[in-house]
Amino acid sequence: MKYSIKKQMIAIFIGLLACMVVALLVINMTFLEPYYIQNKEKSFREMYETLNQVAQDQSYSDEEVSSDVAKQAERNNLSFLIIDETTGNKYTNVYNQEMLFNQLLGYVINQSQQNAEILESTDAYQMLQSRDPWNETEYLVMWGNFEDGSQFLMRSPLESMRESAAISNRFLIYIGSVLILAAGALVWYFSKKLTDPIRELANLSDKMANLDFEAKYTSGGKNEIGELGANFNRMSSRLESTISELKKANNSLLKDIEQKEKMEEMRNEFLGNVSHELKTPIALIQGYAEGLKDGVNDDAESRDFYCDVIMDEAMKMNQMVKNLLTLNQLEFGDEDISFERFDLAALIRGVLQSMEILAQQDELKIIFRQESPVYVWADEFKTEQVVRNYVSNAFHHASGDKVIEVKIQKEGKKARTSVFNTGTPIPEEDLKHIWEKFYKVDKAHTREYGGNGIGLSIVKAIMESFHQEYGVKNYDNGVEFWFELDVE
Repeated sequence: MKYSIKKQMIAIFIGLLACMVVALLVINMTFLEPYYIQNKEKSFREMYETLNQVAQDQSYSDEEVSSDVAKQAERNNLSFLIIDETTGNKYTNVYNQEMLFNQLLGYVINQSQQNAEILESTDAYQMLQSRDPWNETEYLVMWGNFEDGSQFLMRSPLESMRESAAISNRFLIYIGSVLILAAGALVWYFSKKLTDPIRELANLSDKMANLDFEAKYTSGGKNEIGELGANFNRMSSRLESTISELKKANNSLLKDIEQKEKMEEMRNEFLGNVSHELKTPIALIQGYAEGLKDGVNDDAESRDFYCDVIMDEAMKMNQMVKNLLTLNQLEFGDEDISFERFDLAALIRGVLQSMEILAQQDELKIIFRQESPVYVWADEFKTEQVVRNYVSNAFHHASGDKVIEVKIQKEGKKARTSVFNTGTPIPEEDLKHIWEKFYKVDKAHTREYGGNGIGLSIVKAIMESFHQEYGVKNYDNGVEFWFELDVE
């Protein structure tokens, strides 16, 4: 992501560290030399006090110079020369005292000051920054007189300090680079630990916005992010329950509005359909029963045939009455519809497994390739009735290759379920009537397997109670029935 918190954290921390290293380097290059000179001036004053005390004690000696005083000068990287006012003897801590003597003489006659920068001047001494013309080296120099009148010269090279500063700066660059790399790795690791739960929460909120309440926060933790994740999980559960109740309430409201308009019309239609459909089986039962009573055929085989016809017609009437009652409840809205979220793929697998024996008997090839769950909102029991009616209808009308293919396809916020069977397409003039009660395309074939033309009417009533789309489509080699349900 372009504006990832993780990237921003890494950029901020690495940028701060890099700025600190650069600032430290600039400060080192700008202020190290003045700081060094300031400390060196302090060392010069301390050395001046020491040598002045030696001069007052009248204790100049090679042994004195080579011991405590020489050690102090060595610690501070100082070279000095003292000329005794009384004897004219020279005392120094360097081997070549002639160079120091010539430089001191130049200051005494006021020649060396021309190429020097005076840093401090008192009655007793002058401190300046000067370049030695003999070796072109820049020194920090102090010269003047002690209280006993002896003349002195002290100096310390500045080049060693500058070389030390350059080494320090290079070392700082190396260490800074290593620190930036190490800090980058650490910041990346810790920012990942911090931002991974945040990214999980962001993905969870996105799924919740799309009404997917199966996702849960799993990273845990006892800090504020962990508490926020737990709150997300509770909110997800409550939202799912609330939406389920809202869908149920909305569906009930729609049913109440439609119920008043349809009730009288459907009552009249129901009575007319029952009287029409029951007329044929009742006539058959009456005719065969009268034949038995009148003794039309006395042989046992004929009587058994008459009884079988009566029982078969009675069974069909019983099934028809059950279907009509179911259809009546759906159309009148007397049956409660409970919207819930369930796995449609698992429901279809269950229906197909329950009808597996029928498929084997009719040598049908069943195809259903949906492996992953497909969650939808609907009444699970009534959805099973729709699927079972479609599959049963496909079983009875399959011919040719005898293939039954069931598919689920997600299209936006809908899941479309289709049941296809190979066989003869439905005539175009019959397509618009197949959802009507008791309508039969092939009356002989329908009566052969015990159909009564109510199954698709039940499908229609259920889908309209869901306020969802359904339909049928012809192909050259078969017929496909379909319906849709909400996935959100």
